[in-house]
Amino acid sequence: MSASDHIKQLRELFSRQHDTRVDGAPFDVYLLLLALALLSIGLIIVTSASMPVSARLYDNPFHIAIRHVIYIVLALIAATIVLQIPMRWWRISNPYLLLFAIALLVAVLLVGRSVNGSTRWLALGPITIQAAEPAKLFFFCYLAGYLVRRYDEVTENLKGFIKPLVVFFALAVLLLMQPDLGTVVVMFATTVGLLFLAGSKLWQFFGLAFAGVLAIVALIFFESYRLKRVVSFLDPWADPFGSGYQLTQSLMAFGRGDFFGQGLGNSLQKLEFLPEAHNDFIVAILAEELGFFGVFIVLALIFAMVFKTMQIGNRALAKDRPFDAYLAYAIGIWFSFQTAVNIGAASGILPTKGLTLPLVSYGGSSMIIMAIAVALLVRIDFELRVDGVQAMSKGRAKKRTGKQAVNDVIEQVKASQEGGDNA
Repeated sequence: MSASDHIKQLRELFSRQHDTRVDGAPFDVYLLLLALALLSIGLIIVTSASMPVSARLYDNPFHIAIRHVIYIVLALIAATIVLQIPMRWWRISNPYLLLFAIALLVAVLLVGRSVNGSTRWLALGPITIQAAEPAKLFFFCYLAGYLVRRYDEVTENLKGFIKPLVVFFALAVLLLMQPDLGTVVVMFATTVGLLFLAGSKLWQFFGLAFAGVLAIVALIFFESYRLKRVVSFLDPWADPFGSGYQLTQSLMAFGRGDFFGQGLGNSLQKLEFLPEAHNDFIVAILAEELGFFGVFIVLALIFAMVFKTMQIGNRALAKDRPFDAYLAYAIGIWFSFQTAVNIGAASGILPTKGLTLPLVSYGGSSMIIMAIAVALLVRIDFELRVDGVQAMSKGRAKKRTGKQAVNDVIEQVKASQEGGDNA
């Protein structure tokens, strides 16, 4: 080997020791692009769907759209702040976050604002917070932390399996007092899915699922308004101007949309025929204006986001970061199940429930919390990538401490140069 080859080798070694740059972006760009695409589609459809009701209530057709833009800006600010917080903080603080969630739910029952017979909002000056939204995220953080701390108990005995269900039951009672059965169903489905992924025994999983279904059925039959929703869901055309009114109007929107829609802005159902057109039933307006093709695009974007979320969870588990993995799994299950419930209710597949379409529907609390959830995913992915760089840096530090490899190359260079001089 010539002296120039040795010098080149020395330079490469030095570069490897001191250059800590990573090829490509330090985070998942595609995950961010998927979230921004959903936010953009949501802004367009919310603006279109809300113009008639905004003009009547506020004498400004863009009033709700402007508020939606403000919510998006606040969501992006909150997400940016969360991106700066290391996952270690969430691992340590998740029990305190759970206590904060419980405090929020209790405060709603004591001093909350009632709208349409439900007490779900806390008023802080001009800002209203739907306490159930942060409660979901904080409970999932707690559940991920519990599965890490008590993994052996969860997988080996019934006591460890029951403990998180007791916490869930306490939150469910507070939510049902609002009442908010939809959030309880989403939290239950996510809890069941996460316990299953954590390795709970199969009979425990099926037993919990069966008990949960029985409990939901009982809650439906014990409340007359819930029973009316189920009856109207089974046959909405039996009372199209009463209990089945919202669903029949939504189905009309789907029918008018056909495959490619009536065109952006050309919905008839948004002319105050369909209540909550810009919120819980935003997908009906999406279907009417952009057709099933538009609905398919939104579903594909959400599916891609959930798929990437599960990939992040798998990578975190492979790199021995179980808390990050379980939290990513929980967010993925949460997003997918809430999407299924929202679209299922709007299309008549499931009974009507007041759940938003993630990152699309109008709603400040939901938008901000879901943006924070996406930020957590980006942070998890970032730390997974940084782990590899840190591991390389530690190896480089050891090399710099001993300097053995550099000295060997220097000696080889000197030897080759001396050999060349003697020749």
